[in-house]
Amino acid sequence: MPLSVSQLVLRAKQLEIDAVRHLAARVEFADVIGQLIHALQRERGATSIYLASSGQRFLAERQSALEDARPIEAALRALFAVQLEPAQGATARMLSLMAWVLLDLDTLADFRVQIEQRTPTAHDSVAAFSRLIAGLVELIFHVADAALHPGISRLLVALLHLVQGKEAAGQERAVGAQLFASGASDDAEQQRIIHLIDAQERSLRVFEEFAEPALRARWQQHQLTPNVALLERLRRTLCTARPGAALDTGLSDRWFNVSSERITEMWQVQVELVQCLRQVCEAQRQAMQQDLQDSQGLLQQLRDNPPPHTHAVGRFFNNAAEQPEAAPILPAMSDGPSHGAKSPELVELLKTQSARLASMEVELDTARRTLHERKVIERAKGALMSRLGITEEAAFRALQKASMDHNRKLLDVAEATLTLPDLAFAAKP
Repeated sequence: MPLSVSQLVLRAKQLEIDAVRHLAARVEFADVIGQLIHALQRERGATSIYLASSGQRFLAERQSALEDARPIEAALRALFAVQLEPAQGATARMLSLMAWVLLDLDTLADFRVQIEQRTPTAHDSVAAFSRLIAGLVELIFHVADAALHPGISRLLVALLHLVQGKEAAGQERAVGAQLFASGASDDAEQQRIIHLIDAQERSLRVFEEFAEPALRARWQQHQLTPNVALLERLRRTLCTARPGAALDTGLSDRWFNVSSERITEMWQVQVELVQCLRQVCEAQRQAMQQDLQDSQGLLQQLRDNPPPHTHAVGRFFNNAAEQPEAAPILPAMSDGPSHGAKSPELVELLKTQSARLASMEVELDTARRTLHERKVIERAKGALMSRLGITEEAAFRALQKASMDHNRKLLDVAEATLTLPDLAFAAKP
């Protein structure tokens, strides 16, 4: 059977519906990843106090967090297996990241036994959990990067940066709790907390830019609560103490609770954001399904109501009594409505689809640009860390300083850093 216009129109619409269904599955994948991140963040925070207090405190809290994390971990492992199916469209990078995360998950049981025996330090435990969580956050980034629908892409970008901000807040909670529980200030940990506060602010600014207005308003309102004011006071206590100065160990619980309340608010916003993503996916699917049905009806209408010229041709050949001077001439296509003709509706359908796709590209470009900037900055930080042997926060501060010193965008500095040969860093300390 030769190819028809109806086949092309209907197939294009069906592919759009399939793409939205695929995105809906990706949203569920990102949701489970986010749930495990949340559970591991709780376990990390409780573990840091447990180890910093030599096992005297937060034993029950740590055990509760551990038990909450296990079923979510099992659910994520099952989803990893599903991603191997060709229909899921997982990229090579995504599968490699899943393998890396799985490697860390496989060692988690032994690491938990070591924690029970209080073998690792509080700092080591925070670093180990943070490394695992970093891989999970990176997975959400690749889920967002694969989205091809503007409304869904924007919300996935918001989700990614909310998760990033929440992870920085979780690390801050763990480091601060460990610092208070140790009873003494430490310059390196103070600098780490300052870096984490800055990382939160950067991520949450992007979240606010891409989130739905209601979620943005809710988060902004939360910044005015007494709990946030108390957190700021505790932050000042930690960050302004002289290195080696005594810290009130009794503030460890207050710090943990205040930080946890803020993280819980972030988690509730995250849950609402995922629900919003589900609703957008379903609304888009239903709208496209309706368009598909309308397209079918339109094409049937075209078959039932052929253009007027076909009737003229029929009369020319079938009515021998009439002897026209010439056969009917096809009318020129005009921008205005044709009288009695139904075929321009198909043209309008194609025009509407083209205009909608053009609008989608503009919105997608904004989301892609944001994700690209994050990717380049992360790569530049990694390059500095590898070449100079410095920490992540030191690498980011170096990029920020270069940006301010040369009055250039952070993205431009990051791109320039990636183009420099290794030799350019050989003389650096």
